[in-house]
Formats: sequence, structure tokens, C-alpha cells
Amino acid sequence: MQQLQSQHMRLLAHLNMPYERSLMKIINWKARLIAIRGARGVGKTTMLLQYIKKTYGTSPTVALYASLDHLYFTRHSLLDLAEEFHQKGGKCLCLDEVHKYEGWSREIKNIYDGFPDLYIVFTGSSLLNILNAEADLSRRCVSYDMQGLSFREYLMIKENISLPIIALDEVLNHPLEVSEKVMAVCKPLKHFMQYLEGGYYPFFMEQQMDYLTQVQRVVNMILEIELPQLGNVDIANVRKLKSLLSVVSSGVPFVVDISKMAQTAELNRNTIVSYLAHLGRAKLVNLLYSDSMNLKRMQKPDKIYLENCNLLYALSLTHVEVGTARETFFVNQLAYQHTVEYAKQGDFVIDRKYTIEVGGLNKDGKQVANVENAFIAADNIEYALGNKIPLWLFGFLY
Repeated sequence: MQQLQSQHMRLLAHLNMPYERSLMKIINWKARLIAIRGARGVGKTTMLLQYIKKTYGTSPTVALYASLDHLYFTRHSLLDLAEEFHQKGGKCLCLDEVHKYEGWSREIKNIYDGFPDLYIVFTGSSLLNILNAEADLSRRCVSYDMQGLSFREYLMIKENISLPIIALDEVLNHPLEVSEKVMAVCKPLKHFMQYLEGGYYPFFMEQQMDYLTQVQRVVNMILEIELPQLGNVDIANVRKLKSLLSVVSSGVPFVVDISKMAQTAELNRNTIVSYLAHLGRAKLVNLLYSDSMNLKRMQKPDKIYLENCNLLYALSLTHVEVGTARETFFVNQLAYQHTVEYAKQGDFVIDRKYTIEVGGLNKDGKQVANVENAFIAADNIEYALGNKIPLWLFGFLY
């Protein structure tokens, strides 16, 4: 355990991230078993270390950080660690990347049941299936999903501009008031394109290598390691998935033709549908349906977007269309906490209540003129005007 304690001390000593993600305040840290899932690179490890330092200080005796890909676990079990840690007075065990440890759910269940005064926080891939894992933790575990930075969080980190979260109802019902409050503090349009191109993953603050190259590496690791291990994706088909992502990133938002996709990828129809679902769970794409409650959801999505705009710029083999970037941003920011469906009139239906048309400065809204609760999310405007709301304002939802 000394090796893990040494790693714990080194990581906390070098922790230099003064900001806190909005999820930090949402998590019920008093729960005995907490799961934090998210795609690679969104900041799960940093938040875990911040929580330890803020709550328990830097000593590894009361709270201990352990990454489950550490060499320690080649000779010791997770249960061994928990028992020794608990015997020495440990109170909180923070386990990172549990999906890299075979049998993780069964051992965490045993620790939870065997040490009733021990708190456990664990992180894992967005592909992690807590409900259908080897040991069902759903009744014991409080689970949270973490995604990349919102535009609001990006402004806080990059420009030290602190602004509150704005609920969707406020954005839609009082858009002029809330846009004025933001404009009184900063000029969002000055930073918006920088965020779309390179501000979604917190590692944009690192200067070790080109940012979009880092994003490409994240994608490759998800495709080559996580999907085969956690999604039952045949490793021989990874190259075909890369090609599929490249197609999705090109041109206008990808309207789905399963038969054509199956022919292009040389895979059968059922495999394509299954793989698209895995790509969605891996947070590489967002799959939109015209009716998410309909059984045809089991057949195919109506539209596919890359999960965030940074993926769009990192993977596209051609010039990124501005309309695609706008819609990708909108879906990404809304889908985190709201239901986003493909609309037959307008672009999107939110929470089965609001219809949103996404466009540029001159978008006139003819497509939604006779639709109830319809709004325009318009790029390149600073203030709301009637039902035309600045697109950037939807980046303040979390």
C-alpha cells in the first residue's frame, strides 16, 4: 500500500487546478458509494483529487486515491487494499478507472457490505454499466455522469470569468435579462469560436502537445481499448468504426441510412445499429430520434452528430461547416441534462415541449412560425430579441 500512498501524495502535491466543475456541488458526497462515469479526458481524475484535498487534506491515511491500473493490483486484490486501509483508520477510498480491474463490481460490493463505515467513490468509463455489471450495485450506488466543459466552465477556467449556471427555463423565458447579465461581465462572442474549436476537454490548459492531436488520441484509446473491452466490439472492426466517425464528421449533420452504412462498412445491419449505440455510450456521437419513446429507437436513429465540437474539428477530413458546428454544440450542451429529439418542424424538440431552430444571425424562423413554444438559437448575436436567443447562451446550462 505504500506505493499507492506515494502516488497519492505526488498527485496531490502537483494538483494545480483552482476551479471546480459544477458537478462537484451536485454530487451527494455523503453517500457511502458513489460512481462517476464519463468519457476519457473530461476531468474525472482531477475532480476526484480535488474532492480528496478539499475534504481530507493531503495525507493518505484517512482518504486514499488509487488508480486501478496501478502495478500494485497485479499482486494484490482490491479487497486486500480495502482491508488494510480500513485497519489503519482509513475512511474514504477513492478508486479511479475501475473498468481496468477485472471483477471490480463484485469486489466493490463486498467492500461496501463488509466495511459499513467506509466511504467509496469510484470513477469509470462512460461505457461502464453499473446495473448489468457482474454484481448489481444499482441499489447501493449513487451514480453521476460527467461530461466535458460547458461554455460557462470554459470561460471560468480560461478567462477567470465567473458566471452562474442559467436554467433552461430562464434562457427561454427571460433571454434578454440573462443575456444582459452575461454581457455586463464579458463579451461571449469573443471566446465562443475558441471554445468550439478547442475548449471542451479540460486538458486544453496543458501545453504538452497539440490539443487536437490529444483529442484524436482520446478517440483512438476509446475505439481501440474501451469499446473492445466494455462494448464487445470486435477489435477487427475498429478501423471501420474510425471510418464511420470520419464520415459523420464531414459535411452536414449525418442523416442515417443504415443499409448504406452497412454496405460501406462491410458490416450487417444489426451490427451497425449495435455499434452506433456503443459509440453513443462511449460519448463519441449523439444519436437523435424523432420519438425517443417509440420502438423504432431499437432500429435506427434519425440523425447522428459527433458528441462535441472539438471532436468535429479533430476528426473532420474537410472544412467544418459552420452550421454543423452550431448544431453539434447545441445538441451537446442540451443533451447532458435534457431530452433532445429530432424535430420534423425546426431542428430539435427539447423535453417534448420546446422546438428550437438553430442558425446564424439572419435566421428568420419561417420553419417554426406556426409552432407553439418555438425559439431560434442564433449565432453571432449578443442579446436576445423576441424568440431569437443567442446560441452561446445555451452554453450556460451547467
